Amino acid sequence: MLSHSDSSLISRLLVFWFILLSAFLAPAFSPQAGQLATFLDKVQPSELFEGADRFGAPVGEPPVAPVMRGEELLGYAYLNSDVTSSVGYSGKPIQIVVGIDRQGVLRGLKLVAHKEPIVLIGIPEAKVVASLNAFIGRDMGKVAAGAERPPQADIVSGATVTVLVMGDSVVRSAVQLIRSGRLAGEGTAAAAAATAEIRKLDMSKTGTADWQTLLGDGSVRSLRLTVGEVSDAFRQAGQPAAADHPETHKPEDRFIDLYVAPVSVPLIGRSLLGDSGYERLASRLKPGQSAIIVAGDGAYSFKGSGYVRGGIFDRIELLQNGQGLRFRDRDHQRLPVLAAAGAPRLREIALFVIPEQFAFDVTSPFELQLLVQRGAGGREKAVMPYNLGYTLPDSYVTIEKAPPAQDAPPAPTPQAAPAGEAPPLNPIASEQPLWVKMWQMNTVSIAITAAALLVLTAIFFFQDWLVKRPVLFAWVRRGYLLFTLVWLGWYANAQLSVVNVFTFFNALISGFSWEFFLSAPLIFILWGAVAASLLFWGRGPFCGWLCPFGALQELTNTVAKWLKVPQITLPWGLHERLWPIKYMIFLGLFGLSLYSVALAEVYAEVEPFKTAIILKFVRDWPFVVFAVALLIAGLFIERFYCRYLCPLGAALAIPGRIRMFEWLKRWPECGSPCQRCAKECPVQSIHPEGQINVNECIYCMHCQELYHDDHRCPHMIQVRLKREKFMALSTPSSRGEAPAKTRVTHNGEPIAPAGGAGANPN
Repeated sequence: MLSHSDSSLISRLLVFWFILLSAFLAPAFSPQAGQLATFLDKVQPSELFEGADRFGAPVGEPPVAPVMRGEELLGYAYLNSDVTSSVGYSGKPIQIVVGIDRQGVLRGLKLVAHKEPIVLIGIPEAKVVASLNAFIGRDMGKVAAGAERPPQADIVSGATVTVLVMGDSVVRSAVQLIRSGRLAGEGTAAAAAATAEIRKLDMSKTGTADWQTLLGDGSVRSLRLTVGEVSDAFRQAGQPAAADHPETHKPEDRFIDLYVAPVSVPLIGRSLLGDSGYERLASRLKPGQSAIIVAGDGAYSFKGSGYVRGGIFDRIELLQNGQGLRFRDRDHQRLPVLAAAGAPRLREIALFVIPEQFAFDVTSPFELQLLVQRGAGGREKAVMPYNLGYTLPDSYVTIEKAPPAQDAPPAPTPQAAPAGEAPPLNPIASEQPLWVKMWQMNTVSIAITAAALLVLTAIFFFQDWLVKRPVLFAWVRRGYLLFTLVWLGWYANAQLSVVNVFTFFNALISGFSWEFFLSAPLIFILWGAVAASLLFWGRGPFCGWLCPFGALQELTNTVAKWLKVPQITLPWGLHERLWPIKYMIFLGLFGLSLYSVALAEVYAEVEPFKTAIILKFVRDWPFVVFAVALLIAGLFIERFYCRYLCPLGAALAIPGRIRMFEWLKRWPECGSPCQRCAKECPVQSIHPEGQINVNECIYCMHCQELYHDDHRCPHMIQVRLKREKFMALSTPSSRGEAPAKTRVTHNGEPIAPAGGAGANPN
C-alpha cells in the first residue's frame, strides 16, 4: 500500500505531467515572432555602430531594428538566433545581437544570452566574445556573393564548439539577411549577381568511371596533408604547444588524405557505390535530396570521438551559401570499400545523406571543413580549420541563363528610410515555412501513418468483437506489429525517444515554438496520437502497438516460443523490485537534461532505438552488442527491455495514470481465487490480487481473450456449463428424450458422456 507521502508525491507528478500534456495538446499557433525586441534593452546602439544614439522599432520577420544617429540610418541590428540556428552544446541557443550596415559590413556584435556550461564554469565570457573580433569590419556582401570565403573565429581553447557555433551563426545569419535583399544597399548587389546562371543536375548522364578518371575530372576532390605541414600551420598560427605534439614522429608521414564526392549524382554514385549500392541509395533519397561520400586515410580520423560519445561528427562540417551542417549518426552509413576500379583501400569511408531541412544544392559550390584538433599541453586543445572546396564539374549539369534583370521585380530603393522604419520586406519572408514544405513533401507517409492510427483506434474500440475471435486477433496483432517494425520503424524512422520528451520540456521553458516540432511530421503525429491515447488507455497503445523496438522484441520472442526456447517467469517479488529501475533511469536522464539536453542525449543511449531501428544495426560494435544483448534477453523474458529499462515507457506511464476510462474488464473472481490471467500476462502487469497495473500494461489484450473464453476462464466455464445444462434440460424434453448428464472435472472442464450430449442412454 502507498503511504500518504507517496500518494502526495504521485499527485504532484501527475499535476506536472498534466500541465505538460495540456501544453502539448493545446491548439497549434503560429511560430513565435523573433525575439530581437526582448534583447535590445541589453544593448546600447553605440556598441554596434559608432555614434549611434537610438534603435528604431523592429520590423519584419525575422525582425531587424534600424540603428539611427539622429535622423541618419546607419544600418540594422538583428538577433542571430532569429535568422539561423545557433544551438550550442547546452542544447539552447547562443544569442548575439549583430550590427550590419546597408552595404553588408559587420559593424558590431554583442553576446546577450547563452547557457553554455563551458563558458559559465570558468572561461571568461569576454575571452569568448573577443574571438569574434575578426568579424568586425568584414564585408559579408562579398561572402554572400561567393567572392570571399567566410571568416573564421579565433579558437578559444576549451570552448572550441561554442566559439564555432557563435561564429557560424553570425556568418550564416548575415549572409541570409543580405541575400534576402532587406538591407537595400548598393554593396549587396554582388550577392544577387551570383544568380546569373541557373545550373540543374543532368540525371541522364549515367555510366561509370574508374578512380583516376574521377580524380582527374574533379568528380572526386581531395585534401592531402602531412604531419609536418599541419605542425607548421599550428606554429604559424601562434600555437607552438600544438605544433610540438604531432600525431607521429616523422614530419613526412601522412596526416590525412581526405576525399569528398556527391554520390547522389548518378555517374559518380554508380562509380563509387556500384550499381546495387547506388540503387539502394536512390530509393532512400527524396526528390531533391543529396548524399555525399567522405573518405579518409592517415594518422588523423575525420570522424572524431564525438561520433562515439553522442552521435555528432564534430570534426567535419558541410558549408554552402554561408550555412553549415554537422552530420549526426542518423545521417551516416559506414562503407567498407569504394567500388570504383583502382580505388585505394581507405581506413574510413562514410556515406552521409544530407537532411532535407538543410537547403543543399549539389550544383552549387560547397566546402567540407575539416577541424584539426591537437593537444596543446595538459587538457588544452588547439584547433586548425582546413576547407576542402568542391564544385560539380559542368559535364554533370545543364546551364541556363537567368532571366534578364529587367524582367525581374525591381530591387528595393536604397533611399533612407524614415525613423523607426525599415526597407520593404523581401518576398522570401512570405515563402512557406520549412515545416509546411516538410508536410507537403511527406504527404504519402503522413496518409499511411494516419490510416494506421485509425486502424489502431478501431482495434481498441471494437476490441470485444476481436478478442472473441482469438485466431483472427492473433493475426491482426502480429500484422500490425510487423507494420510498426518494418514501415514505421525501419523505413520511416518514426521511432519516438525519451530525448523527444527532454527537448519538448526544454522548449517549454526556453522560448517554445511549434515550428521546430512540426518540421518532423511523422514524429509530431505520433506524439499527438500518444498524448491523446494517454487519456483513454494509458501508455499501452504506444508501448504495445506503436513502438518499433517493442514490436521487434515481441516478434522475436514469438519466433523463440515457436522454436521451443524456454521462457523464464521471474518471481513476483523480484519482478516488482526490478520494474522501478526504468523510472530511476528516466528521472536521472530528466534531471541531466535540465543541465544539458546534449549530455542527456549521450546517456539516453540506454535506449537501443537508434541502433536497432534508425541505423538498422549499422553502427560501431559496442552499440550493436548492447542492442543485441537486450534482444537476446527478450527471447527468454518477453519484452525484457520494456519491463525493466525503458525510460520512455516510464515517462509515458506517469501521465498515463490520468486516463479517463477503464477498458480492460475483470470478473469478481479475478485474483481470488483465479490466477490464470496473472500467470499468462506476457509482461506480468497483473498483480496476484487481480488488479491490472496500468503503468506496466502494454495493452496486448491477452487478458481480454481469457475474459471471454468459456473454455479457459473459470468464470466463463461456469457460465457455459449453466447454459449447456439449461439447453440439455429444455431442448431434448420437447422430444421426450432424457437429458444427458454432464460430468465436470476438478479444474472446471466439462467431460460429456461417451454417447455425446443428449444421447439416448439406452
